[in-house]
Amino acid sequence: MAVQFNYVAPKGWKPKNPDENYVITLLKIELDKTAIVEGKKQKKTVKELFEDAAATVAAESSTGTWTKVYDGKDSGIPLAREKRAMAYDLNYEKFMFKVAYPIDLFEMDNISGLLAGIIGNIAGMKMVAAMRVYDVRLPRKMVEAFPGPKYGIEGVRKILKKPKECLVCTVPKPKIGRTDIEQAKLARILFVSGNGTYDGIKDDENLTSLNFNNFDKRCKLVLQEAKKAEKKTGNKKFYLCNATHSNINEMLRRAKLIKDNGGVFMMMDVITTGFAAVDTIRRAETGLAIHAHRAMHGFITRDNSPGIHGDGKIYSFSVSMIFLAKLFRLMGVDSLHGGSPLAKMEDYGEAIYIKDVLQEKNLKPHNKIPSLGQNWHHIKPVWMAASGGLHPGDFEAVLSALGDDIIIQCGGGLLGHPDGIEAGVKAIEQARDIYYKKIPLKKFVKENPDSELAKAVELWGYGPRIVY
Repeated sequence: MAVQFNYVAPKGWKPKNPDENYVITLLKIELDKTAIVEGKKQKKTVKELFEDAAATVAAESSTGTWTKVYDGKDSGIPLAREKRAMAYDLNYEKFMFKVAYPIDLFEMDNISGLLAGIIGNIAGMKMVAAMRVYDVRLPRKMVEAFPGPKYGIEGVRKILKKPKECLVCTVPKPKIGRTDIEQAKLARILFVSGNGTYDGIKDDENLTSLNFNNFDKRCKLVLQEAKKAEKKTGNKKFYLCNATHSNINEMLRRAKLIKDNGGVFMMMDVITTGFAAVDTIRRAETGLAIHAHRAMHGFITRDNSPGIHGDGKIYSFSVSMIFLAKLFRLMGVDSLHGGSPLAKMEDYGEAIYIKDVLQEKNLKPHNKIPSLGQNWHHIKPVWMAASGGLHPGDFEAVLSALGDDIIIQCGGGLLGHPDGIEAGVKAIEQARDIYYKKIPLKKFVKENPDSELAKAVELWGYGPRIVY
């Protein structure tokens, strides 16, 4: 690699006072087989090729380039040397390493600029066949440059007058099919059935403003039902109303409509609208909590390689959901989807750690999942939405794993109840209530075989039916 200076730190080097002076990333790579063959011809070992790759990542993402360039007067070379990123903590068995970037390389309040640097072009390296960016650790000045969530967990609890316990929510199924009027009727059933304690209804990601289900009409009708239900039941209700649009001004208009009609939350798809949209909406101070849906994240985060958690090979290019969750908490969403803790055993509890990413003040690295931790300073904790094939038979396990500061989303797991929607509401109320009364789920089902909860468990069992 013919660059002016070395981008691999000496063995044992550590960034000085990193939480003040550096952005840190954690990555894993696989070397291209062609590069290894060519390396042998050049009498380079795999170790040397790994060092070249790590150095190239640090160089390409900071101050370097692929060849030597003019280094005379006014060339910028002296400052480039001083401000260069350094690859360090190289693990020659797992092909993992960290990169430390001096904070002077970035604007403190610019996530788009940060990502253009630390991730922008590094996946284009010919010597690398696969790469995963596991995590980023941000310095205090960068954290302090963002407002973070306006409400967070405690703020939403105050608005909903619910000082403890989880929130429950349903997304209409089928995803598309109900008219705006029919969705409002569903909201009414959800809000007033059973004991009247069901909390929320949520638009699905592809329900925006359609000719048979218009955003403005749906927003007004569902929020009208929420207000009626609040008067009838004495319990606050919420509607995760999908304001997603590629035009940020239209999203802001929709947010105002939600607010004007008494809404608490707006929903936006944070991947499809983009980092700039999230930052803009949060700083616009709409007066609404932001529910962050993550449609399309799988094309960025999913990797089925055996080495996904460090040991073994990886086969693709990706970033982790841990990485994205940090960015969205920083930019100020109030709730974010994090998956189901019941999804699969081999993930080492990634959904649980995502919950920690969203809620811990001084996050520690995970002992099995590659991660860096984070000091969040003033940034408030965020609700995690647990979803993905969940139903009443999962409540005990989900709440035991994730705690109370979660939104449990059941779509088919309510609407598919064999005795109808009202019975689905009652089953979820029962599953939630017995958990907080410390009554074991299986004991309740055995002693109450005709209950709505028992009927749900008979149909779906005690584990998630669909995981995505």
